[in-house]
Amino acid sequence: MKISIGRIDKADFPQLNLFDIEVKIDTGAYTSSIHCKNVKVEDGYLKCNFLDEEHPSYHEKEIIFDEYDVKVVKSSNGQSEPRYRIKTKIILFGKTQDIYLTLSDREEMRFPVLLGRNFLSKKYIVDITKTNLSFKLKNQK
Repeated sequence: MKISIGRIDKADFPQLNLFDIEVKIDTGAYTSSIHCKNVKVEDGYLKCNFLDEEHPSYHEKEIIFDEYDVKVVKSSNGQSEPRYRIKTKIILFGKTQDIYLTLSDREEMRFPVLLGRNFLSKKYIVDITKTNLSFKLKNQK
């Protein structure tokens, strides 16, 4: 059975040490993505910082990944570009699930995370009249 998810919500990414991060549900996007800065590869490791200093959950920790790949992603303006992609965990509605996130600079965007169709399909049905359904459930506990 599919769970209803609203147009925006807040999710936890425990492996990235990020909690109550605003996510935008984007059925127009195939891949999910997360905002990050200072992305670089050194000695086979992918390194980056998530969020910006302005974000309340910002921490200066550099996150290091030994497993990653590169996906070609077509952005909303129609441009294709290669992006690094990581696999991590997301917690929504009290359930921990695997998620692939492409890394991109979303500094100009309101939401640091987009959840795309690839992640949403088979699990969620989007109700655009609702917001923060997972976050409200979390705070009831």
